Amino acid sequence: MSNNLVPDQFRQLEPFARDWALATEAERLRRRFSSSFEELQAFYGAVLPQMDAIISYLNEYSSETMPKDVRRLFYIALSLAEIAPAVELFKQPRVPDGFDVNRLVPVEDKGDFWATKIP
Repeated sequence: MSNNLVPDQFRQLEPFARDWALATEAERLRRRFSSSFEELQAFYGAVLPQMDAIISYLNEYSSETMPKDVRRLFYIALSLAEIAPAVELFKQPRVPDGFDVNRLVPVEDKGDFWATKIP
């Protein structure tokens, strides 16, 4: 069994795994809003060119039987989906003139999602 954070084919993404392989939308939103635009761009630039290969690789597994390294790769792909509009459209982590992010409570985190308010 491998101790890699991500599958061998995607080792170049391992530096991003600790910060971006996040299991919930709440965690991904917090990470997006607490990151600089430069951090978002670096993550986006590393992951986007590999998305076709990532999706093909993930399609080999069911969500119930994914090994931990594959699940982390899946979470990285979800994080890319979360930050892509910030990079491609907004050119900043937040939505310009958007509503207060503290009003958004993702379904999987019904409790104290914003226990620590985003400034």
